[in-house]
This record gives sequence, structure tokens and C-alpha cells, in this order.
Amino acid sequence: MTNSFGEFDRAKMFFVIGSNMTEAHPVASTFLKNAVKNGAKLIVADPRKHKLVNYADLHLRLKVGSDIALLNALMNVIIEEKLFDPAFVSENTEGFEALSEEVSRATPEAMAPICGIDAETIREAARMLASVSPAMLCYTLGITEHTCGKNNVMTVANLQMLLGNMGVECGGVNPLRGQNNVQGACDMGALPGIFHGYQKVGDPAARKKFEEAWGVTDLPEKPGLMMPEMMEGLEDKKVRAFWIFGENLANTEPDIHKVEHELASAEFLICQDIFLNETTKFAHVVLPAAAWSENDGTFTNSERRVSRVRTASTPPGVAKPNWWIFKEIAKRFGHEWPANSAQEIWDDEVAALAPNFKGITYDRIENDGLQWPCPSTDHPGTVFLHKGGQFTHGKGVFNITNWTPPAEIADAEYPLVLSTGRRLYHYHTRTQTGRCEGLNDLLGEETCDISPTDARRLGIQPQETVRVSSRRGTVEVTARITPEIPEGMVWMAFHFRETNANWLTNAAYDPETLTAEYKACAVKVEKM
Repeated sequence: MTNSFGEFDRAKMFFVIGSNMTEAHPVASTFLKNAVKNGAKLIVADPRKHKLVNYADLHLRLKVGSDIALLNALMNVIIEEKLFDPAFVSENTEGFEALSEEVSRATPEAMAPICGIDAETIREAARMLASVSPAMLCYTLGITEHTCGKNNVMTVANLQMLLGNMGVECGGVNPLRGQNNVQGACDMGALPGIFHGYQKVGDPAARKKFEEAWGVTDLPEKPGLMMPEMMEGLEDKKVRAFWIFGENLANTEPDIHKVEHELASAEFLICQDIFLNETTKFAHVVLPAAAWSENDGTFTNSERRVSRVRTASTPPGVAKPNWWIFKEIAKRFGHEWPANSAQEIWDDEVAALAPNFKGITYDRIENDGLQWPCPSTDHPGTVFLHKGGQFTHGKGVFNITNWTPPAEIADAEYPLVLSTGRRLYHYHTRTQTGRCEGLNDLLGEETCDISPTDARRLGIQPQETVRVSSRRGTVEVTARITPEIPEGMVWMAFHFRETNANWLTNAAYDPETLTAEYKACAVKVEKM
């Protein structure tokens, strides 16, 4: 997030796109709903009429995968009617002329058939969004989990720069991270092209610094493999050993049949986790790890806040903290790592080697934590980024994007579009929440959410078992008939094994980020 949750209660306008906040981020949605109750405006862009829509001034019920068409049409109106911030654009951005030329063709009339929203509603949304400054834009996986996910994010940033909503309180581009500490994982270098603190492996100065600190030579100068590349490498033996740390890939990755074949092809597979799960069945070695409440360390949340985590209970059996496991494996390879606690790792290695974290030390995050960048120990942390329109690049760059359809679209054989996501009561593949009887009582099975119109057409009754099929698999699941779902679409989650949406989803990826297109694939629903 460029901005902070603490700004929500002062914000006067929210644009939420591709985010079912009330179920996927219930705490953040509470902040937003409180702001709306205090007078803030809210525009929601989402194919589903989920619970957040009840609080919205305007619901843009776009078709799955049409975000860029909608966003470019909004910018067309904003530029055509001179509703943008000319001073911010002139002083703090570059590429406006090219953007203006490109979106001149994305008129509301031209984009309406693509996104499924009539031209006048698009104009109403553009005018409403531009009427309050600044405005906070929030998005989640509904934007990123597409084959055009990177372009979706770029287009969101284009819109906010055009309106002058960057570098100010109560504005910004605010992705609500999909999992706890996913921000922290990225911060710590869990991406193949960076060291921790977003220092690029291609930067000779960064490589030299880490080589000296780690006592090694010849660190790679090219990025490593992304996860889909690793998985495919198991089959052709380009990847000979695979270490899975805290992920249940056999349930979370698209096209489970393909994933299981890849995992079964592994020459040597290690799983490090707190419970046995569908993925550990393929493992040659399982390393038992301590859970979050059995660890000491740090988490980083969506707003870049680094906070302490303290041990609340003793790990069972021989389970050990993750850092201890990594250190012991390294020792077997001949490396003696000096740190003997999470605090030593953070203070002596993480903060010491990353300018963004240099001022964040354990003694400073005893209470509410600190937000990076925090370059020195007298720095208070950064509440919002790009203050005064100062971007990392210097000026913010408008990136030209064009709408592209999903990799798989509905046709005569598979006439419906499946989109996937999360439900409130369970977390991911239920590795943890599936062991809680109370949560299983609240949600004990998956459903196929379908519109009343499609249900009538197919002769499907409420709570009837239906067969949902794609080109990759079939599941039998209970039908939930609901007006939340538009005609032509069905919606499922991936919490339950036998009825997991990922038996159906398409292993198609954004060409640059290699994020899977979980949000769109073609299916058919049949009465049993």
C-alpha cells in the first residue's frame, strides 16, 4: 500500500476494484465501512454484488476480465471533460500525451460492450470519482490474478496519477495483500530477482554488498525461476530438488491434475510446514515447523508496517522455528551462520543490509511497529509514499495499456465463466482453519454460486448437487443460487479438497509476473 489504514477514517472517497473486502479483508473493510458511515463516498467495481456493495454509492458490475476497458473509459471521460489534476500531471508525471491519445479511443460507448456497463454509468462514475480529492483506491487479487494482471495494476496507477491522488494522505494505490505477511515475504527477498529490501540482483553494487556480508563470491546476476517455472522444471528434471515452505501447492495452484503430476515427478521434494496436508503426501522429507504463535519474529502487513510477533506457546514435539531449520540445513552445507535468534537476524542482517529497513530495530517496534521506508533510527517511519509527487523514478510514468481478453473465454461447449476467491470463515486450503469445529459448523462445504437466471435455465434447484466441468477437470458441488452472481458467471472457492475450484482453473499466467489467471476460465454446469 502507498498509504495507510489509519487514513481510512479521514478519507472522503474510496474506489474499490476487484476486492471482496468484507470476506477477504474483514478488518480493513470495517475501517472502510466506518468511513462510509461518516460520509465518505464509495464506488465498487466488481462482477459480484458482494456485501461491500451494500455500502456503495455506485456499483460498477463489470464483466470478468474487463478492468482495463473500464479504467481506460473512466480516464477517457476524465481527460475529455478536463476533470484531471493538470498541476500534478504537469509537474510530477511523464507520458500524459501518449496516455491521452491512447484512451481517446476508449470512449464509454466503445468500452461498454466489453465491460458490460452502459456508457452513461461510466460517465457518472468518472465524474463522481473526480468530484472528491483525494480519493483512496483499493484493490486485491481480482485485479492481479489475470493474464493481464500487471497491466491492470499499471492502469490503476495511471488513474490515480491522472487525478493527482498520489503522494497525499487519504489517496494512493492500496493493494490489500492476499495473505498474512505476504508483504514481509516480498520484503525479505522471496522473489527471484531481488535481495531483501528490493535490491536487484542485477545491480553490481548490491551483489558486492551481499557477497561481503555473507562471505561468498559470484552471487547470481540474473533472476532465478518463478514458481510456475519451478513446477514445470520438476517434470523435465531441470529442477532436481524442490523445497516447499509453508505452501499447500497441491490445493492452491491452478489445474490440480497438472500440479499433482509435477509434484509426483520431483526427484527430491522437501515440505516444511506446521501440519501434514495434500502437498506433504508427495514429499520425500517433511520438516516440522513452529506455527506463528510458537515463533518470535516480525510480520509486515499491507501498509508496510513491521510488527513484533512473540512466542505465545511452545512448539509441539520436535517442531522448530523456521529460521532455526534453515540455519541447521546451511550448517550441513558447511556454513556457520552467526545469528541465534530472530532479533539477531533482524537487527544484524535484515536492517543492516537494507536501506528501507535500516531504522527499524527490535527496540523500536515493541508497541505498534514502524512503516518502511525508515532509513535511520531517528526516522518515524513513512505513513504514505511519494510525498509531494516524488516517485522512485523521479516522475511518475504513465504506462499505456490495452484491454486483452482472458486466456480462456466462454463458448458453446463451456458457456459460463468461473471466477474464484475466498470465503469469510476459512483460510486458503483449511490447513489451519479446517481443524476448527466452530468454523466448519459455519462453513462445512463448498458451493457453486450461480445466478437465478442461469439456475432457471438449467433447471437447478437451491442446494441441489451439480456437476461443474472445465477442460481440466470436474467437481460435484452444491448449488447456491444467489443474486450476488451475474448471469453467465459462476463463483467458487478453493477451501475444500474434493470441491476445490482449482480442479477447474486454467494454468495460464501473466507473461511478466507469472501470476495465474484464477479469476477467469470457461466451465459448464450440469444438473445431476
